[in-house]
Amino acid sequence: MSTHTLSVLVENVPGVLARVAGLFSRRGFNIESLAVGPTENPEVSRMTIVVAVEDLPLEQVTKQLNKLVNVIKIVELEPAVSVQRELLLVKVRADATVRSQVLETVQLFRAKVVDVSPEALTVEATGTGDKLGALLRMLEPYGVREIVQSGMVAVGRGARSITATSPR
Repeated sequence: MSTHTLSVLVENVPGVLARVAGLFSRRGFNIESLAVGPTENPEVSRMTIVVAVEDLPLEQVTKQLNKLVNVIKIVELEPAVSVQRELLLVKVRADATVRSQVLETVQLFRAKVVDVSPEALTVEATGTGDKLGALLRMLEPYGVREIVQSGMVAVGRGARSITATSPR
């Protein structure tokens, strides 16, 4: 199976997320990552969906998605021609004995500390899944207490835009 990133423009109305996710679920596909938010047009939302599936079943799901009344446009974003990022918040044990080492690691990954307590630091990092995974591996020896990670968001490179000016 290969991983595919879909950018799906939908009408910003209740129930659309459930219908789209249900379509993948009925086909037996696991959505690996899902991020949804409004676009520059408040009537339109963008869903970024990452799914591991073969090309032919993905084509069938895409055709079925296009039939949903609230779906405006679907584009597959190839990694080479898009910018893809995730957000990670990680709480790390960082008492006085290891705090400077944790801070060095955070700086190495161009992450930032967003909360400090006597026993822990909360770190915010953005980047590709590989970068965030590498950061987590480096922080594990200090004691990762909690992880919160967003789904991937992605946009095509260059001036072209897939955004529709108004819903159907």
